Amino acid sequence: MTPTGRESEKSDEVLIALDNLSKKWPIDPIVRDVHLGLRSDIQDYLLKLNQVTYHIPYLSETADFVVWNCLWPDCHNCCEKQGRLPLTSKDLSVISKDLGYPNRTSFLRKETYIATWESTAAATTHEPQLITTLTMINLKRTQTEGEADNGRQIACRFLDKNGSCSINSSKPGVCSLYPFFSWSQNENNRLSVHASYQLTGDCPGFYLTKTLDDYIPILKNYSEIIYNYTMNVNTTLRESFARIDIT
Repeated sequence: MTPTGRESEKSDEVLIALDNLSKKWPIDPIVRDVHLGLRSDIQDYLLKLNQVTYHIPYLSETADFVVWNCLWPDCHNCCEKQGRLPLTSKDLSVISKDLGYPNRTSFLRKETYIATWESTAAATTHEPQLITTLTMINLKRTQTEGEADNGRQIACRFLDKNGSCSINSSKPGVCSLYPFFSWSQNENNRLSVHASYQLTGDCPGFYLTKTLDDYIPILKNYSEIIYNYTMNVNTTLRESFARIDIT
């Protein structure tokens, strides 16, 4: 598939997701256009908090920031709309123990599968867009999930009837990351961590604000989660439990 084809397919998927989302929640028309890539005035506002540099969409025509807050327990789309649950080496140890497996080998054989997918980091005025191909061990969201289900939206079996995670204390790090995605890059011979939003159209928590003052505490809280997760991914790569190719 050509790059243009991938972009078109992604746009169609986001449109369908937004249409489904709007059946239950009101979606700001401007936020909708941001998700669909229809705004020409989006600027990349960089905000560094603790050890994470956030890339926040800023709309120059309306002087608005696009921000987010979780609407749980009214919404648990993140547990129903994820395309996969990639695991770090730390996740493998913690979850296997929580589920009562005597060793990690048994857990890997019964509860996981290996999948490969593409992830695109947001382009900035200083850096080109990065397309990364990742291969990682994934937690099965259903007992029968396999590579053929990679990328499909499947409700997680650990989501209970009250909308809570039955393995919350040991859930995969990627679950806590949502709706952010993160990446690391070398800057002046030092590793830096960056984060931006997953604009998939599945989360109703996005809204517009003129100032980030009230939003900064949320970002500060997430900065520790994002930093630790990204470092765990890097450790997982070094331990050969995952592979990443960048173009």
